[in-house]
Amino acid sequence: MEKLLGIRPPDDASGCMQDIHWPSGSFGYFPTYTLGALAAAQLFAAAKATVPGLEDSLGKGNFSGLIQWVRTNVHSLGSSLTPDEIIVSATGGPLGTAAFRRHIEGRYLNG
Repeated sequence: MEKLLGIRPPDDASGCMQDIHWPSGSFGYFPTYTLGALAAAQLFAAAKATVPGLEDSLGKGNFSGLIQWVRTNVHSLGSSLTPDEIIVSATGGPLGTAAFRRHIEGRYLNG
């Protein structure tokens, strides 16, 4: 870390060794986490738009509406479509940043 970034953390727990991806060389995982967050936000926005009272149900611990929506719009497609095609089919558009941005702004700026 010092050689690459010019930073010397006081111990491994405070430095890059705290995350298993760094010492194992699995840097490619980080972008997949972002893609997953984008997809999750977009899928959830689509579910909220089509399942009446979804957020209230979730708040009461009732996941049946969301589970049914995911089964119908994602799981049932299995490997018949690519992940990109599933996103388009389930949400009406390609993977993007708008739903994630709305989620983050709502959670941290307006919440």
